[in-house]
Amino acid sequence: MNCIPLMINGLPGNVARIMAESACQDERFTLVPFSLTGEEITLGQVSVDQTKITLLKPSERENKIHEILESYPGCICVDYTHPTAVNDNAKFYVTHKIPFVMGTTGGDRQELERTVKNGSMPAVIAPNMAKQIVGLQAMLEYGANAFPGLFKGFTLQVKESHQQGKADTSGTAKALVACFNQLGTDFNLSDIEKIRDPKTQKENLGVPEEYIGGHGWHTYTLKAPDGSALFELTHNINGRQIYVAGTFDAVVFLKNQIDTNAFEQKLFTMIDVLTSGK
Repeated sequence: MNCIPLMINGLPGNVARIMAESACQDERFTLVPFSLTGEEITLGQVSVDQTKITLLKPSERENKIHEILESYPGCICVDYTHPTAVNDNAKFYVTHKIPFVMGTTGGDRQELERTVKNGSMPAVIAPNMAKQIVGLQAMLEYGANAFPGLFKGFTLQVKESHQQGKADTSGTAKALVACFNQLGTDFNLSDIEKIRDPKTQKENLGVPEEYIGGHGWHTYTLKAPDGSALFELTHNINGRQIYVAGTFDAVVFLKNQIDTNAFEQKLFTMIDVLTSGK
């Protein structure tokens, strides 16, 4: 496989930086020296592993994208920007026929799916790019379909803790709540306890101090009506390295779809990536 030109959007953000640094060390990819960023960002450039990356604001990107695509044919975009940018960025990618991996959560997800389906290139969209969590979600979805109503009458409590800068409620938590509701609980997404206070995270939850700025801790508690039975599911992720492998697998998956001209289906999830064996 030839090196895939990879444009990591969201710099100078932490997740985008980790993705870009990892791409520089991965022989499957060539890091495109441009990154879409927010209008409010004052930096014009950032350095990633001795590569200078030019940051492009929404007001600047139209003037550069044709040059970028000519210089880096076959470019695939990876989006770790901001929930408020999800839909505009997706429309930008589709307009310019750029396949993309949307790792950013939030935005209008139904509109996002419509945008991809109405375009001409494939995209991978998922609320979580960590392969193990995606697999866990798939197992819960299987259980919900196989045993609907299994926890009917049980109450559900959901706590999710992320770094202070995460603006939206966890997409993974929302997806798992849908499974639990199919299993019989009656839980409203607005009742998810969203924890963003560093002091609470450290003192009450026990998040290690070095990961206060980058973590994803989730606990789902199911309790019987009379309190005689309790089930709890916890997945705690420290740092962001776990998301790299899944994201890069999604990029390679898209590349394979394009090379084989196999994308009658244009909208893919991480489940598609995992089951493809690629």
